[in-house]
Amino acid sequence: MDKKNIYRILDANLNRAREGIRVTEEVARLYFDDAKLSSKFKRLRHELTRVARESFDEEKLLTFRDSEKDVGADSMGSLEKKRADVSSIVQANLRRAQEATRVLEEFGKLINPDSAKTFKRIRFRLYALEQKMMGSVKR
Repeated sequence: MDKKNIYRILDANLNRAREGIRVTEEVARLYFDDAKLSSKFKRLRHELTRVARESFDEEKLLTFRDSEKDVGADSMGSLEKKRADVSSIVQANLRRAQEATRVLEEFGKLINPDSAKTFKRIRFRLYALEQKMMGSVKR
């Protein structure tokens, strides 16, 4: 098993999940002025960071990062190039975070099997927050 590449996958998906949550947190905070919902996203983002620190060697995550040689770094699908409205931004970023936490759940098992349960719980909290957030967006 090539742990270097496992750490690259973990690092990319930790970043992807935090970024997606952060975008949604900002919409809740600054677009909707919803302190309660914004706080839930912030706590979830901080929990994700804490779990990563407890589960994986942060030095390896950073050492094995190779953004310059990432074959997918420049790819941008047609859906990523445009957003129709705030709703599409929220939905895209929540889905991004959900997918990333699924990857963390699966690949985390290879480094720290105990982490999978927590990443799964975070993913399901994202599903629940998506419902609340999309309800706010459609108002």
